[in-house]
Amino acid sequence: MILPSAMSAGEIQLTSSDGTVNMRGEFIAFEDNAYIIGTALGELRVSASRVSCAGDDCPQLEVATADVRIAGSDTVGLGVMPLLLEGYSGALDAAATIGNTSVNGEILASIVAEQGFGDEVATFLVSSTGSSDAFSNLLDKSAKVGMSSRRITPNEARELRDNGAGNMIAPDQEHIIAVDSLIVMAHPSNPITELSTDQLQGIYTGQITNWSEVGGADAPINLVTRASGSATRSVFEQRVFGGDAPSVAANAIIAETSSEASQIVNEDPNAITYVGYAFQRGAKPLTLINECGIRMTPDAFSARTEEYALQRRLYLYNRADNMDPATKGLLDFATSDAADNLIGKAGFIGFGVDRREQSPESARGLMLRDPDADRYEAGFMRDMLDTMVDYDRLSTTFRFRTGSARLDERGRIDMGRLVDYLATQPSGSEVLIVGFTDDVGQFDGNRQLSEVRAAQILQELQTAGGDRISEISLSSVGYGEIAPSGCNISDEGRRINRRVEVWIKNPA
Repeated sequence: MILPSAMSAGEIQLTSSDGTVNMRGEFIAFEDNAYIIGTALGELRVSASRVSCAGDDCPQLEVATADVRIAGSDTVGLGVMPLLLEGYSGALDAAATIGNTSVNGEILASIVAEQGFGDEVATFLVSSTGSSDAFSNLLDKSAKVGMSSRRITPNEARELRDNGAGNMIAPDQEHIIAVDSLIVMAHPSNPITELSTDQLQGIYTGQITNWSEVGGADAPINLVTRASGSATRSVFEQRVFGGDAPSVAANAIIAETSSEASQIVNEDPNAITYVGYAFQRGAKPLTLINECGIRMTPDAFSARTEEYALQRRLYLYNRADNMDPATKGLLDFATSDAADNLIGKAGFIGFGVDRREQSPESARGLMLRDPDADRYEAGFMRDMLDTMVDYDRLSTTFRFRTGSARLDERGRIDMGRLVDYLATQPSGSEVLIVGFTDDVGQFDGNRQLSEVRAAQILQELQTAGGDRISEISLSSVGYGEIAPSGCNISDEGRRINRRVEVWIKNPA
């Protein structure tokens, strides 16, 4: 790192967006998208995609242009979009050339038909910054697609609607492409394997400062968080503090990216942080215990059922008045079954159907054998336990708004994929649609509501599946508020509990 006290004639300064690279030297040339500078250590070559240039002698670089500009979240842009563009190209029997531009965090993709021997189909410019930029760029029409690691806010949606962009939460404008669990993680050598949400709150407010206070070694806790305005930090604080997050501890290390946060923890035995599912990179994920004593393991099954508390959906958005065939083709591919493997390859979690055995010794099985349960309710708990152990649970889980039997937006995606999965199962398989509610209201009323919700999903499944699943036995049942997956003391916990599960049993 060369840091002269003042910039001299012919000298330029190269700085990375995260501040970890800051070097000065005499500008020599710009070749193959890289700066070549002369320093006391000799000539250095630095990729232009990694740094910005300051100084009178910085070369004037051309601004990249494309048919389709995609802007917003770096989690989506850097983590998912390159693979989705390659996959979309493959689906067209075309070839994709993807490279960095001179702007940090920006990639340019060219898709050429006939495996690269035909005409150019389209070019895509992906600008990765933050989720808020997705909506500001859609608003000024500088982007055709917005990438976000959070859902659009009502104010953003109204502003875009008033600008002629349409209904931003309509199915043809709001596209859920993946689930991203936020992993709380520590160094692999740290003996701690789980933390309660109270302990996590204490750590991130600075009230708990030593690992010994949570059952670990006598060592200081080196706290790593994200910068204010980060969507990752917003989701973390919303889930951990309920949206009323206090000031971050004064000694916290601010990481500009998930990659940086992960790197710090992997190098520091006393550090703790939270990152997206794709950025674990060898660190130890910690199991979380919520206020009700429910253990939440950050695995793919829990993410697909959306029963792990620290998670978010990843979105693509588009305006209704600014669509073209290339944009529509990419969006259709991004939400298709074909994209699932690519999303998994990128380290995120797609919506493919997963399957898990239901053991009587599982956390749910033990919950259903609660000796302190009310006698009336315990009868339903025993009935559920006796039934449950004969079936595997599928990750497909349908959820509802409070007091209604109306599916949320995720349900539209899941129904088609469930039909595709069931169509592959052997004739004579049995599927049980199982309804649950939160604990707001009377027990019998909730049980009846859960039966109604399960019956609705059963009917919709029969309609969607038709002859494709005619050889599978379908039935439904409702268990009301027993066996909660979330904590009923919060809105988020109650949302998690308003669900319909899908259980399956294949013939012997």
